[in-house]
Amino acid sequence: MTNTPAVLYVIGIGPGDPELLTLKAARIIKEVPCICVPKGREEGSSLALGIVSKVIDLTGKEIIETHFPMKKTKSAEHFEDLDTKWHEIAQTIVRRLDKGRDIAFITLGDPSIYSTFFYLYDKLFELKPAIKIAIIPGVSSINASAAAAGISLGLADEKIAILPSTYTDNLEGVLREFETVVLMKVNKTLDGIIQTLLKLDLLEKATYISRLGMEGEVITRDIKRIKKEDLNYFSILIVKK
Repeated sequence: MTNTPAVLYVIGIGPGDPELLTLKAARIIKEVPCICVPKGREEGSSLALGIVSKVIDLTGKEIIETHFPMKKTKSAEHFEDLDTKWHEIAQTIVRRLDKGRDIAFITLGDPSIYSTFFYLYDKLFELKPAIKIAIIPGVSSINASAAAAGISLGLADEKIAILPSTYTDNLEGVLREFETVVLMKVNKTLDGIIQTLLKLDLLEKATYISRLGMEGEVITRDIKRIKKEDLNYFSILIVKK
């Protein structure tokens, strides 16, 4: 009889609507004994766990809530602290795997697009070179937002750019070069983006999507009328020429 090594499943659960959870994701979450969930604040709750719990009974499962600080990782000032935090989380996961317990690490959207998980990826292999990781794709906020707004992200030879808005150094150049530009998490940068769109006469080509699939969802093309207090971390701006 051979012992099958425990598996770390990295599961995209979609942008917010529990019905966008894939059949494969739901099956694995039901089967595993342990779920690891990221959250942005130590004292806060996990949005991802709240979404999953609406469609899957989590009774009896071990829930590991891990705090992923919401800081810019390109800043040298914060990187050492973040690196230590990621290492601690990786250790927590490996300890469960070494006990033979499969784990589902659930993450909003799709694991391959700006996912918290990949901050841990190298750390996990450093701690456990033979680790078995299975990545389960999910519906990304980009695809879901475009679908909800009735927008084609790309046709024929059209080029698509996907950018985190806080790291945009040459937005004007990107908007000139690409037919479709998707800006992620625009809540803190929208005023500057609007000025650039006005300069390029592209404001009417923009669609703002916020809290897609969640309470308080907003989809609007009237960008200038968005109130500051209505801006949300879970926001996307799609500019389609």
